[in-house]
Amino acid sequence: MLHPENDPEYKGLNVNKGISRPPSVNPYLKIKSKKSYTVSEYLEGILKGNSTVLSRAVTLVESSNPIHRQTARELIEKCVSYSGKSVRVGITGVPGAGKSTSIDTLGMYIVGKNHRLAVLAIDPSSERSKGSILGDKTRMESLSVHPHVFIRPSPSAGSLGGVARKTREIIILCEAAGFDTVFVETVGVGQSETAVHSMVDFFLLIQLAGAGDELQGIKRGIMEMADGIVINKADGNNIERVKLAQQQFKNALHLFPPAESGWKPDVLTYSGYYNIGIPEIWDMIERYVAFTKKNGFFDYKRAEQAKYWMYETINEQLKLRFYSDPKVASELAIKEKQVVNSEITSFAAAKDILKIYYTGIK
Repeated sequence: MLHPENDPEYKGLNVNKGISRPPSVNPYLKIKSKKSYTVSEYLEGILKGNSTVLSRAVTLVESSNPIHRQTARELIEKCVSYSGKSVRVGITGVPGAGKSTSIDTLGMYIVGKNHRLAVLAIDPSSERSKGSILGDKTRMESLSVHPHVFIRPSPSAGSLGGVARKTREIIILCEAAGFDTVFVETVGVGQSETAVHSMVDFFLLIQLAGAGDELQGIKRGIMEMADGIVINKADGNNIERVKLAQQQFKNALHLFPPAESGWKPDVLTYSGYYNIGIPEIWDMIERYVAFTKKNGFFDYKRAEQAKYWMYETINEQLKLRFYSDPKVASELAIKEKQVVNSEITSFAAAKDILKIYYTGIK
């Protein structure tokens, strides 16, 4: 089919030739490749407190590339002897409780007392796209520009892996870089709290009053893990509701058995937005650290956590090796169809696959 402009009827019509589509990338742009560091160079930069090198090292830890993982393992082993001197604080709470705002306000108070702070904020990943907004830095306006603060938002990758082993390794890197206080913010009340509780010294639970979640907040698992509870937004006409919620939480704490540390969790009220009651929160954390160091629980808990992560690493490696086995992978597809078609039970299928795996181990 002829185009109208090529029809003899339109002899006087002049159609200019179009231009080719320009490239999406500027051809004159010179992209500088990032310098690759050796383990020794990484270690030297981290010990000097170089935030750029520390960021590159954290990226290395988060990478799934086998070469990167090997370098990361070597680096972490070298950093371990320089770590362990910080106070690790886990911070959790229901979505909307004001965790990021509270961290920003509390963090500014801490660095004002000549501390260096690292904030590891775990950002929820989409179950569909696996993407994350990683917007915690935008909600920590003051901390994000402070020279003595390192903020690293990391995607949770839809699993506890995002807040477990890699976060513990990043804590070691931050401590080696000279950060004496580390905050680990969780995605919200859920299973991730157990993972974070196993890598911090003090576990802080942020709650709201007047939002209809007071009774929901009093859950045995989360409450027993908390070393301190703080109720946010104690300002304006919300003060009375906050005081009522404070009393409810105090009463609930009396129903639980004494903590292994011997510490009695306190319930405080504050306003992260208006910067009210912040010194009292940090004072509570310092009193806890002093109390547990005096009775020996601080070091005991650190030792138990190290042992816990040894077993977690073993479990993770066994699982990875199992699913990477080619015989297991091929048999899984077959057994899966048989289970779906009710030809075999789930338990029998699992037993058969495990048998194939164990017989293949040399």
